[in-house]
Amino acid sequence: MTERPRRHNRRWLPVFGPPFVIGALSIAGLLSALLDEGWGRGFSWVALGLPLAIAAWVWWRR
Repeated sequence: MTERPRRHNRRWLPVFGPPFVIGALSIAGLLSALLDEGWGRGFSWVALGLPLAIAAWVWWRR
């Protein structure tokens, strides 16, 4: 008997998706703060403040 190939589950996306997006946003904020002087500074404030806001929101919900 041959074994059928397993189909990969997509359960990793709900688990690893939000941390990946938050990390990518943080890296983008750090790079924009270092490389841009105009609108990049404002974007960096938002991009680096958003993970803190999300953490505070999760902490407050518990």
